[in-house]
Amino acid sequence: MDHVSPHDRPLFIGSEIYRSSTYGAKHPLAIPRVSAVIDLARALGWLPDAVYFDSPQATPRQLARFHTPDYISAVMQAEESRQVPDEMRARYHIGANGNPVYREVFRRPATACGASILAAHLLAKGGIVHSPAGGTHHGRPDRASGFCYFNDPVLGILTMLDQGLARIYYVDIDAHHCDGVQDAFAEDDRVLTVSVHEAGRWPKTGALDDRAGGLARNLPVPPGLNDSEMELLLDEALVPLGETFRPEAVVLQCGADALADDPMSRLALSNTVYWRAVDRLSRLAPRTLVLGGGGYNPWAVARCWAGIWGTLNDQPVPDPLPPAAEAVLRGLWWNRRPGRAIPEPWQTTLADPPRPGPVRREVRRIAQVTRAP
Repeated sequence: MDHVSPHDRPLFIGSEIYRSSTYGAKHPLAIPRVSAVIDLARALGWLPDAVYFDSPQATPRQLARFHTPDYISAVMQAEESRQVPDEMRARYHIGANGNPVYREVFRRPATACGASILAAHLLAKGGIVHSPAGGTHHGRPDRASGFCYFNDPVLGILTMLDQGLARIYYVDIDAHHCDGVQDAFAEDDRVLTVSVHEAGRWPKTGALDDRAGGLARNLPVPPGLNDSEMELLLDEALVPLGETFRPEAVVLQCGADALADDPMSRLALSNTVYWRAVDRLSRLAPRTLVLGGGGYNPWAVARCWAGIWGTLNDQPVPDPLPPAAEAVLRGLWWNRRPGRAIPEPWQTTLADPPRPGPVRREVRRIAQVTRAP
């Protein structure tokens, strides 16, 4: 199926809140991400104003479609007071377990949720929407988890279901298992959740035999997963599962932490295999929502997600980058890499070199088990 859209082009949802917001100087998310993708896509001439939507902030009522009212109030209170009582910290995991209290601790995740809800409405009649701020797949109804305060993929999918869709294919290629999304739809046969993630990595869920009540598939891959192995998983698991399911919508979570240049996993993918995955999976349904997710190297994230946007728009990748795009990459920073030289290709190219390799028997078995009824 070719890309189908009632719009002239795919649509992009962003916000300036991410430019000045940070989880804190020592946090892995203390890096430019969404703002860098926006700047890079604009510098490449790929993001005209006509396709750019400014993300609304989800209201407490909208968030309550999945999250509990007391938890929503707790996050709002944490932003207002910038303090969390011990009992609230223990109950809601706000200010604990990697989920810091910061200036926009409610507004920022609520904005990502507003984008996924808006995307679902924009996709009502078909099309493609890219929202790189989305993908907070660990969020729980009543607590923060894994840097995720709310769960925007769940809220976007629920909005689609409320519109009457009956088959939604959620594919997650983040290095971490999509535990929050899988559990949200464990008993809902309208949503097929599929997760490719590094085996044994936090949250240490998503075993190969975990089917969450029936309609879920998990592909816990070994460290060092290379492009050839990811292509095999696409050919023999992800695409066939989608073709059999015949989705009305595809939701792709494209966390960039499975890239070889990311510090938070031991996987070894290039960004070009991400782009091929997005291209192939987005053709399985008349509507596609592409989200971000993890990713803790600002150059890797910006190049990967900007390339995803270029892929969705059938844009050729320039090599080397034009001066304006190179200037965006040279202007990025990373607190965790002080004094270390930034590799020149991170600043002058968009596409990684391919990272092929042998296809291990373990990976072939994962594909085989995943396809089995």
